[in-house]
Amino acid sequence: MQKLLFMLFVMLFVSLPTFASNGIIKIKSQFNVKTTADKFEKILNKKGMTIFKIIHHSENATKIGATLRDSQLIIFGNPKAGSSLMECEQSIGIDLPLKALIWQDSKNDVWISYNDIVYLKDRHKVKGCDKIILKVSKILENISNSATKK
Repeated sequence: MQKLLFMLFVMLFVSLPTFASNGIIKIKSQFNVKTTADKFEKILNKKGMTIFKIIHHSENATKIGATLRDSQLIIFGNPKAGSSLMECEQSIGIDLPLKALIWQDSKNDVWISYNDIVYLKDRHKVKGCDKIILKVSKILENISNSATKK
């Protein structure tokens, strides 16, 4: 019952992203990969988030003679939020820090994809952290929407 109420609350107060499947949220960008990634990174910095690493998948692929469409992975987080989540359920640490994949599909559309924090809550059976889960969900949505829209 508590899980159902939480999900209803999230659905009512958190606007739904463009696509969500298998715990992955996808938001279409109006920009190319570089611009979207740069905007995403700038917003993370402005919000005081830690950027642990940026991996340029497509650039790395060229080093071995492979060809990938443009793709960057940004690994980021907030130690305060992450630690709070891990205090509720330590195993969620395998999915932290958070990651956002900015990538171009075969139709040349650009997307930001990231793990749905509510999905991770269920995956790890996190209890007692509904407030932080909702906050992180809203922050991820806001950052992604800001990075993908003009």
